[in-house]
Amino acid sequence: MIDIVIEGKAFVNGRIQKCCIGIDEGKILSVKKILKGEKNLDFGDKLILPAGIDAHVHFRDPGQTHKEDFFTGTMSAAFGGISCILDMPNTVPPTTTIDALDEKIRIAKRKSVVDFGLYAEINKNAKQIPFLSKKCIAFKLYLPELRDDLDILKKIPEDKVIAVHAEDRKCIQKHGKKSKNLLDHSNSRPIKCEVKGIKKVIDATKSLKNSLHICHCSSMEGIKLSKLKNRNQQISVGTTPHHLLLSTNSDFRGQSFGKVNPPLREEKDRAKLFDKMRDGETDILESDHAPHLIEEKKKNFDDAPAGLPGVETMLPLFLFLVKKEWISLPRLVGMVSERPAEIFHIKKGKISQGRDADLLVTDFKERKIKSKDMHSKCGWTPFEGMDAIFPTNLFLRGERIIEDREFVGEKGYGKFIGE
Repeated sequence: MIDIVIEGKAFVNGRIQKCCIGIDEGKILSVKKILKGEKNLDFGDKLILPAGIDAHVHFRDPGQTHKEDFFTGTMSAAFGGISCILDMPNTVPPTTTIDALDEKIRIAKRKSVVDFGLYAEINKNAKQIPFLSKKCIAFKLYLPELRDDLDILKKIPEDKVIAVHAEDRKCIQKHGKKSKNLLDHSNSRPIKCEVKGIKKVIDATKSLKNSLHICHCSSMEGIKLSKLKNRNQQISVGTTPHHLLLSTNSDFRGQSFGKVNPPLREEKDRAKLFDKMRDGETDILESDHAPHLIEEKKKNFDDAPAGLPGVETMLPLFLFLVKKEWISLPRLVGMVSERPAEIFHIKKGKISQGRDADLLVTDFKERKIKSKDMHSKCGWTPFEGMDAIFPTNLFLRGERIIEDREFVGEKGYGKFIGE
């Protein structure tokens, strides 16, 4: 007998169909019109989707847990329909050694309520790469100096993704100046620095067999360049909700609350980026969830830290755009579930046999985003007052962890996907 059967209108094989999803030992056993299990849950006219994967978060744990930690960060993810997160390595200490990675795994196993993978940071200590590669989901390269980094990149196993923050360091130094507002900040790290960085990274790594992921691309020009070069390399491109939906013209409680790297762009550039995303030119949505406390963001613009929270609002914001028919449902599922699973080799992301039974259920009723309703430690959201559609239920490996918009899971239930 099948453990559990979830019935309803589900997104399967690119379309919505009435079906039953049979789950056994946390995996999808079968998808058929009629199934019976020891436990049956019928969600009627609600929509069942594969849960989301956020491939780019900064949960600040260890070292900066006053901003966020693996419990509050993954709780935010769960309420936003995300069943798996990939955490970046710029913690304190950074995840550059196997000892640091093992400690981070131990911390996350105790606290996480959703599944997780961890990046390792590429630095000059190449001896650590063989050990790190056995457990990390991917390697992250920040503002690369590629003449120095290429020899180290060659030591990374071919099956590991290299993810890059592709802004050219020298270009930023050339344009860098003190900024008083969001437009100044965008001009101090202009689009051409991103384009130059992407070009350098692609050219320098073309001899490698690793897949290359361009993180948080903020410009149409950057996406065009990445796709032009994609003929000879496995290159994927991520975009964030804040670069797609916010601009230097957006209203914030203060300009520093919109400060992020790469910067928010002018409205005309944001609109072009959105069109590229909608037309299928980007691969994934990634939140780049990077929370800072309100008192930190209240500082003078130039002194305020860069970074915005977003793991809880990413999928709900875009579910609302699906309802408004600004983007298609297959496009959204592709960006948030299917492609992240493909790029990072995760057995999630689709409602199909053999995948983890990670599912979200939504009634497609929108509500306003409010800071007081969010679960991040930082206590605010840049998307205040915007319309979103949050999941009513979330299943992680067949276990319900959100029920009727209430958390019913357990701290520490999240599983490390690198084992």
